[in-house]
Amino acid sequence: MKTHNTVRVGKRYIGEGEPVYIVAEIGINHNGSLELAKKLIDGAVFAGCDAVKFQKRTPELCVPEDQWNIERDTPWGRMTYIEYRRKIEFGFSEYDIIDKYCAEKNIDWFASCWDVEAVDFIEEFNPPMYKISSASITDFELIKKVKSLNKPIMLSSGMSTIEEVDNAVEFIGKEKLLLAQSTSTYPCKLEELNINVIRAFKNRYFGIPIGYSGHETGLAPTYAAVAHGAAFVERHITLDRSMWGSDQAASVEIMGMYRLVKDIRDIEKSLGDGIKRVYESEKNSILKLRRIKNNTSAVTY
Repeated sequence: MKTHNTVRVGKRYIGEGEPVYIVAEIGINHNGSLELAKKLIDGAVFAGCDAVKFQKRTPELCVPEDQWNIERDTPWGRMTYIEYRRKIEFGFSEYDIIDKYCAEKNIDWFASCWDVEAVDFIEEFNPPMYKISSASITDFELIKKVKSLNKPIMLSSGMSTIEEVDNAVEFIGKEKLLLAQSTSTYPCKLEELNINVIRAFKNRYFGIPIGYSGHETGLAPTYAAVAHGAAFVERHITLDRSMWGSDQAASVEIMGMYRLVKDIRDIEKSLGDGIKRVYESEKNSILKLRRIKNNTSAVTY
């Protein structure tokens, strides 16, 4: 049964009292290769992640027109930026394969859509939720479109003022919203991750599951986010951090993701419920180590 601090995503609840929902963001780290995307899905499954996430754009809508014809070097040779953006976007046939592959592997998948047409495209596959990226937190036309689908929304708060976060939260509403602390630098400096914002968000937006979308190198800050009460975490996944692509350096390789998931599950077990008690396993230690037992008399000084 849903509690006041949880959101249902597929077969899972995310929020208070639930295991941390762990998302491996594939994003565009597949570099336009379906085989690479499958390997990243396999890696996320091996690591024990709950979901993988992609990014979907309509290049002609998302790339400013004055950037279209700027040439850049790519793994496929030198080409214009708009050609590059088209080359790394999967079409219907690729996502149809991805949809079936994830179902076969029993892992959720969803996407951050960067324009309204992309939302219509992804909705054909009926994902369990949508992501509003930090870049889109002020795009209320896009947010309105996603909200109209009546599905859970994961909202990232990178490069945003608290007023911009307030406005987006008010517009979306709390009922099916998940909110992530994030800093949109790739990779991000440790001193700019601001993990304590998780607790500030929990106080400010009571009833909304708060999580963390990290772009740092290393795993320690993500562990800190879980210890601070993150209900979900999202980290980019890659086969090799040295691969070509803007997000690869801020990503986690497969064995790192495996370690991250394992350690998060250990942290969950160790946090407990906050009620101080004497455990059965301690009773022999009381007998062996405590000189004065069950002394309930008042101490005077």
